[in-house]
Amino acid sequence: MTVLWGISFDATPISGVVVEFVKTARHFRDRGYKVHLDLGYDVKADKNAFFRPYDDEAALLPGWIRLDRVEGLAQVPGYDQQFVSDVLRECVRDGAGEHLLPRVEAAAEAISERIVETWERLGVSFVMVENGTLPENITYTKALYSAIARYGERHRLGRFVLWRDHDLMWQSEPGTGKYGTFPYPRTVAPVNSPHIRYIALHEEARNRTLEWVPDLDAIDVLPNTFSHTPAVEARAWSGSGDGDGDATGRDWRDGDGAGRVAGRGGGQRGGFREEFGIPDDAPLIARFTRIIPQKRIDRDIHLVARLADRADVRLFVAGDTAESPEEHERLVRLAESLGVRDRVVFGGRLAPHEAGVGAARGHGYSVRDLLAHADVASFLTSYDYESYGNPIGEAIASRVPYLTTRYQLYDTVYGDKGFRAPVMELTDGDLPTQTFVDGVAELILDERKREEMADFNHRLGERHFGEDRAGELLSELLLPPMGEATRMSVVLPVYNEAENLPAVLASLHGQRGAHGPLDKSLYEVVLVDNNSTDDTVSIARRFAAEHPDLALHIVPEPEQGVACARKTGMDFASQRSVRREQADAERRFYLVSADADCRVDERWLWELLTAMDSGKAAIGVCDYYYAPEHFTGRPRLWDAIQRTLRCRAVTFALFGGFPDGKGFAVDRDAYEKVGGIEIFYQLQNGRFVNHLSDDWDFGILVRGSGEDITYVPASRVEINPRRVNHAIDEVITGRAYGSDGIIVMRDIRVSEPAADSDPGGTAPQDLTEEEARQAWEFSIKDFTPKNTILPVLLTPSLLAEDAVVEFFGASLAERLGRRIAEITDEMRMTDFTPIHSYKTPSYRLYFEFADEIFARLRATVGEDIGHPPPLPECLRDVPEDRFTEFVRYFCEDRESGEAHNYFGNGGVF
Repeated sequence: MTVLWGISFDATPISGVVVEFVKTARHFRDRGYKVHLDLGYDVKADKNAFFRPYDDEAALLPGWIRLDRVEGLAQVPGYDQQFVSDVLRECVRDGAGEHLLPRVEAAAEAISERIVETWERLGVSFVMVENGTLPENITYTKALYSAIARYGERHRLGRFVLWRDHDLMWQSEPGTGKYGTFPYPRTVAPVNSPHIRYIALHEEARNRTLEWVPDLDAIDVLPNTFSHTPAVEARAWSGSGDGDGDATGRDWRDGDGAGRVAGRGGGQRGGFREEFGIPDDAPLIARFTRIIPQKRIDRDIHLVARLADRADVRLFVAGDTAESPEEHERLVRLAESLGVRDRVVFGGRLAPHEAGVGAARGHGYSVRDLLAHADVASFLTSYDYESYGNPIGEAIASRVPYLTTRYQLYDTVYGDKGFRAPVMELTDGDLPTQTFVDGVAELILDERKREEMADFNHRLGERHFGEDRAGELLSELLLPPMGEATRMSVVLPVYNEAENLPAVLASLHGQRGAHGPLDKSLYEVVLVDNNSTDDTVSIARRFAAEHPDLALHIVPEPEQGVACARKTGMDFASQRSVRREQADAERRFYLVSADADCRVDERWLWELLTAMDSGKAAIGVCDYYYAPEHFTGRPRLWDAIQRTLRCRAVTFALFGGFPDGKGFAVDRDAYEKVGGIEIFYQLQNGRFVNHLSDDWDFGILVRGSGEDITYVPASRVEINPRRVNHAIDEVITGRAYGSDGIIVMRDIRVSEPAADSDPGGTAPQDLTEEEARQAWEFSIKDFTPKNTILPVLLTPSLLAEDAVVEFFGASLAERLGRRIAEITDEMRMTDFTPIHSYKTPSYRLYFEFADEIFARLRATVGEDIGHPPPLPECLRDVPEDRFTEFVRYFCEDRESGEAHNYFGNGGVF
């Protein structure tokens, strides 16, 4: 499984930084990543948590996040809490402390080694750094940059690091001089790295960062996101609730049950007002923030006092009163002096707005509970203290109106996007003016206005700050770069292929061209791990490290099924190829499918590339073969296989054939034109599973779009014989790919048998004459409708081409064309490309023309092709003059699946 490593420089289990990490990490979790988080206890000195073991912090986070840390930091000479404090004070703040700098460099080098060791042990494939630039610990920041460079270069990774700064020196504790002055000479500035993508929370932060580091070339904007589910009071609270489930029914804890907080979509906890002594009919202003002077909660208290003669307004302040006891006491005295002490509730710290994060102690309420009972949320903060303003976003997401000051970044984050709210203009005074108070009073007392404002903001917020938008942005940002010379991406879906993978990767690395080894810059390998539980991924990583000349990307696909894995890999490669700025627009780019249990010949890629470049076809189809040595002593089975492959060679040369996942190339533009691989679902044993024939169905889409397919016989792939070795009973009875139209493939993971001479008799045995006949009949019944009839059904104009007329004969070609038109009209079909729509007409045409088609196969392939297999028993006694009629009934019977079973259900050899 692929691993995401997160490091927070905040050194606290729950903070805005950690909550944003959880939101972003969830998108990785949904893509199949295992998530590890280092809380940064060994990074930030002022939280007094240096080297402190984790205790119950995990209960505050979703169950799918594992708390972790870099091992051995306590053994780094001279690295401890006091050293970090001294460096911050003397070097960063005062610009002095030169005597400390050698110790910084030495400790950074030692820490870097330990970071890399940790990432190697876990197999980390992506890293998220939260608030790593703020110079709280320049030693660790230096170490992190060094580790990223070493690890990224060693594993030939692209931009595998997302570095997000929530606060920078000009935003955090302004006016204190804690971090020195611009241009902050002792701060470790962001560096241009092929491995790092920097993230700013908004355009203003991006612009300020570029003023500081003008040449930074990989910095993008990713706004904070919020779960847009209205906060609604539950009618009753059972105490067990649906706790962590979000609007889609997913559980943030994945069943660990720890620290449940307010539900999402099922209503928030009832009893909130009663718990805190707030009358049910009293308008409630919610303020959830740190209780420190910079947050200016005094403005809210003044506002309540000014509203007192109009309504029984209450103010609920959610925050830790112990963070600044002096500020809390000052605010209490202010409320008393204004005569509103009974209207102001200091409710203590609540669990964060995001479900599943930071369950509160004691009463167990969350910010979402507060918002469910509030009439309006307040954010009357200082002008220059805020870097974003998350409480506003959380109010918007919960469908609650808000009021705010026009703090420095308000317009950048919210105002310029059109959100509606009463805004206190700080240029008009330090405390709420009468005009502002009147606007708030109108909002609080007019329920319809509140509803309209909340609904408008909620819909607008979902567009700008919704989780889906974040997922889209991340998908764009996280794509690793593709080499400018790369012409082909080989997509290799894998599931538990540890035994086969070394040989497969070696054959891909050993590709040759016309005059020697194929230039490795021309192609890359995209290995899509489909939930392997063996050593598949570690083998791939080791191979990549040992063969740095060939780019190998490992991409997870959590939804089981080769179709999903192939689509993920091809989409991954296609998107990256489009993003290249310098790629030659005149040179085509190809997505190439490979199979992890097959072997490709050494000129496989070169022959594909040459054939595709020399023509206009959208798809190039490879030649597939079995190695004869695997069938020594099994002549009957070998004969059935070879007759099938000989038929294939003739019809593929004629029509181009259809792609098989074992080996084909598709032009990227053609891939995008038809929408890529289509994932289709079918029922198997009462459960939906994705359809196995995605490759074949994709070829039908491409051919149906008017594009050509070409056969490239010199591009060869050896088929693994394990299916005919170990599931021959399924092969000879036409069930190798399921039955009744459900196309599936039983996974086979057995060791190869001993040679035929093995005295123990464990080697596969040959077929009996009856079994060989049965295997051949299923093989040719599967082959003929798909490879001789389907091409002309999809493209009837082929029947006018000289080579096709020569193959069928003029009379048969003319009658096939006429009958295709009649069946198309009769079925009222305008398009045979949707999955399975081609089967009924192909089956019907087979039965109607089987004798003549087999005569042409005998003439072009060989007399040993023989005659058509016996008809289904139900058709044998049908009167000749009604044969075509009953063929239709048989082929269109979708209830029994008999037609699918007669034709081998989609595959044999």
